[in-house]
Amino acid sequence: MKIFTYDQFTFPLPTGHRFPAEKYRLLREAVEAAGVVPPEHVIVPTPATTNQLQRAHGDDYLAKVENGRLSPQEIRQIGLPWSPELVVRCKHSVGATIAACRVALQEGIAATLGGGTHHASWNEGQGFCIYNDTAVAARTMQAEGRVRRVAVIDCDVHQGNGTAQITAGDDSIFTFSIHAEKNFPFRKVPSDLDIALPDDTEDAPYLAALTQGVAQTLARSQPDLVIYLAGADVFAGDRLGRLCLTKAGIGERDRLVLSRCREAGLPVAVTMAGGYGRSIQDTVAIQLQTIQIAAG
Repeated sequence: MKIFTYDQFTFPLPTGHRFPAEKYRLLREAVEAAGVVPPEHVIVPTPATTNQLQRAHGDDYLAKVENGRLSPQEIRQIGLPWSPELVVRCKHSVGATIAACRVALQEGIAATLGGGTHHASWNEGQGFCIYNDTAVAARTMQAEGRVRRVAVIDCDVHQGNGTAQITAGDDSIFTFSIHAEKNFPFRKVPSDLDIALPDDTEDAPYLAALTQGVAQTLARSQPDLVIYLAGADVFAGDRLGRLCLTKAGIGERDRLVLSRCREAGLPVAVTMAGGYGRSIQDTVAIQLQTIQIAAG
């Protein structure tokens, strides 16, 4: 399996900021220490191009991001201070998901140690998301003639409003989101299939709902590629969660999604999406587990 990483592209954050930037480096180090794949299979991607980003975002919005012309309100909505380094980092994040999709189509599965920035919409960023890597990558695979139909299985604890907004009315990209009903974003954009769960949902009811959701998604979408957002923020110890899955339950979630796709002969690109554990080591351990399950 090939794994794409971009943690060396750092950007400045105020002391005490709640975005867990350190997670990406720690996860890459954990993957390397565990020997999940040979060192040469941990790859730094090329950044997404403007042409690729235009497949999911408007020109005016892209220009504001590129040139640092976001308003204070737009920056607050994103939740990250603008900097040229942030733009470079986000372009590499999208590039990693694009690369993971290409490799998955060749080899069956690939992963990025980030991505899953599903709150970014056509003309605005939100919730730590500037570019929507899922929508960009799906449409790039289509534009390159590699696939016709893509299914998004979004298991981040937050609803994938940006992906749903960008792909609304596009029957070639099927969006499925299973998430905490009362969590951010507070204005949901309907996906093709949404499963909204009550606070404190535990492993068994979550997995039962997910089983039905994955079956419906694959039956209705008939995809050539699946992009899987494997959020760690469904964990009971997550600061921004509201669900109560255990680490073992999250492992079962990953096995369920990946085994159903494998049984259907579908390539899968895995992104890490959210993770804001009260202990950053919990988040890293959950996401390492996801990578190990995917590689195994």
